[in-house]
Amino acid sequence: MSKEWKQAMAGLAMVLPSFAILLVVVIIPIIQSLVLSLTNEAGGYDLSRYHYLFADKGMRANLLFTLRITLITCALVLLISYTLAIYMRFNQGPIVELIRKTYMIPLFIPGVIATYGLINLLGNHGWLARLLTHIGVTLPRIIFDEKGIIIANLWFNIPFTTMLLSSALAGIPSSVIESAKDVGTGKLRLFARFILPLSYKTFLVALTFVFMGAIGSFTAPFLLGANSPQMLGVSMQQVFSVFQEREQAAAMAFFSFLLCSVLGVFYIRSMAKEENAKL
Repeated sequence: MSKEWKQAMAGLAMVLPSFAILLVVVIIPIIQSLVLSLTNEAGGYDLSRYHYLFADKGMRANLLFTLRITLITCALVLLISYTLAIYMRFNQGPIVELIRKTYMIPLFIPGVIATYGLINLLGNHGWLARLLTHIGVTLPRIIFDEKGIIIANLWFNIPFTTMLLSSALAGIPSSVIESAKDVGTGKLRLFARFILPLSYKTFLVALTFVFMGAIGSFTAPFLLGANSPQMLGVSMQQVFSVFQEREQAAAMAFFSFLLCSVLGVFYIRSMAKEENAKL
């Protein structure tokens, strides 16, 4: 057996366990969901389950609501996280040190506990509402509304996204930034020409994680959302467990997978173009 053949077999042996886990945990369930979602009431196969997602008024409202919450979450998380990462990268002082020591804390608080805390803080009878009542201010409706879901998504996603972007910005040489400043480059141009391009790959990774996490979230939408419209995860749970419509729930699950795949394909194509440009 040649050396090249041995190396190929060794590489295959190392890849097989990961592929086996991926096959069992991801690929096979996706195929099963697709087959189940194509099953109609007569026992045949068609697209009636997917047609229902867009034809039914309530289901269509859930889809639009999920996409709106997801897009708003992605925009706010990336804006806030990028701002924090840039501030910590290019500034010094006690405020920066305080942010560095505290911004990761939400990662260590379980989602249910954090959601319960938000209910006690921002609910109509929460301690913030009671406090504002003494000064004649009425707290607007936040809990059991889309605002509560967005706030929870920010709590869950900002720390990890900030960590990713901070790592990317830490890899930018200070000499590049200082040279750009020396020739009179303004802050906005500095960001657009140097900071963003040099951290673009990590930005796409962060966007992918936030998008997939928000569109598939369940705990916060279930506890903080209104009865209607609902996020896809909550609606899927009700269709599956309350109405016992396994085929329709499978269609919703596979459609959610397709939505995430769109961003995944965009990310892979962007990374492939970048690698080809380097070659």
